[in-house]
Amino acid sequence: MLIRLFCAAGLAAATLHPALAQTADPADSLAGDRVTVGIGAASVPDYEGADTNNWNPAALVNGKVSGIDFWSRGTQLYVDLVPDAPGPGTNFSAGPIAGVRLNRTGDIDNPQVAALGKLDTAYELGGFVGISRTGVITSDYDTLSARVAVVADVAGAYDSYVVTPQISYTTPLSRQTLVGLSASADYVGKGYGRTYFSVTPEGSVVSGLRTYDISDSGFKSASFGLYGIQSISGDLLHGFGIGGGVFYTRMLGKYKDSPIVSDVGDADQFTVGAGLTYTF
Repeated sequence: MLIRLFCAAGLAAATLHPALAQTADPADSLAGDRVTVGIGAASVPDYEGADTNNWNPAALVNGKVSGIDFWSRGTQLYVDLVPDAPGPGTNFSAGPIAGVRLNRTGDIDNPQVAALGKLDTAYELGGFVGISRTGVITSDYDTLSARVAVVADVAGAYDSYVVTPQISYTTPLSRQTLVGLSASADYVGKGYGRTYFSVTPEGSVVSGLRTYDISDSGFKSASFGLYGIQSISGDLLHGFGIGGGVFYTRMLGKYKDSPIVSDVGDADQFTVGAGLTYTF
């Protein structure tokens, strides 16, 4: 089974973590290391563009160790190497990303897509840059963040790249409750489209799907999410909590028109999930 962050897109931990830090006294919240881990379950699309969902185990991690922030987003790990200043204000972020892409690497429910065969796991490396502002609308503690991430396949699975602009907003409602919104899009290279959305003449024969080719790059999808976390022991910086959310993804353009989406799948993708967190 796939190990994924809650709701696949996750709880936007990159912006959630600084907001959590601001909900306590600055001298206390920034004094030491903090790590949050979580386990749960998420209903995620069977593959990109599928019309069915499967329940999978979910996991997350985010925190700060020796001044370095880190967080998981789906099956990727981000590490922010730029220290944040305490209190309201503007901060910059930048650092490396490492992860895997598991699209169509396991069993597929749709028999025609399954007939195309399993794909190799993609191992991705890249980086990101971003800017955030704490103290925006509701208080000194809400955070608006924008970020651009770029990863490339380094194992030859799809032999291309993915560029992901992201924006998120989080606000603590109290020392026990935090909610947030997020939006992102994926711009992919031609190798990505060819691997995950094209159907070769040979693939058409074995699957019954029409042939389809993608020969250039473009925006693959746009995603929007609503999520939250509630402390159930202590506060948002310590102890147990419950978190969850719902995310909507819309396939776009030539990727939406692929037969694995338009003929036997669905351009509208929904992901929901929840789980238990612990912060120490």
